[in-house]
Amino acid sequence: MTPDKQHKGDEAATPPEELREKVEATREELGETVEALAAKTDVKTRAHEKTTAVKQQVAEKTTLAKAQLRDKASHAAHAVQDRAPEPVRAKAAAATEQVRDKAVHVAELARDKAPEPVREKAGQGMEAARAKRTPLLAAAGGLIALLLIRRARRHR
Repeated sequence: MTPDKQHKGDEAATPPEELREKVEATREELGETVEALAAKTDVKTRAHEKTTAVKQQVAEKTTLAKAQLRDKASHAAHAVQDRAPEPVRAKAAAATEQVRDKAVHVAELARDKAPEPVREKAGQGMEAARAKRTPLLAAAGGLIALLLIRRARRHR
């Protein structure tokens, strides 16, 4: 027998069921390979995934930056208050009270004359301001104290 005849005999000896299983396994592997290649070439999906990841990173960094800025502003306001002489602090407190009273008065006038949709939006804004009242008041107090200190130094 020649070597060619032996190969033909070996192939004939392989049962058809085993050949079908090998073909099916090869098809599955080929299908998985095609899916992997398709996923790599799906630029739109990959771009969307990358965009989502970048958005999350930006949101985390923004939150961290806001917290750091809020802390620094609060620290700066307290430092200005601590360094200001007592008469300046008293004037700043009085000015803050006057500003608060005027703001309340203006808000009442605006509320009385504003239409309902505007009142609803203003109410939402007031709720947001109340939620962040401490940093806002600290910043306003620090600004007023700084202005009064500059004014006092100019008059010397």
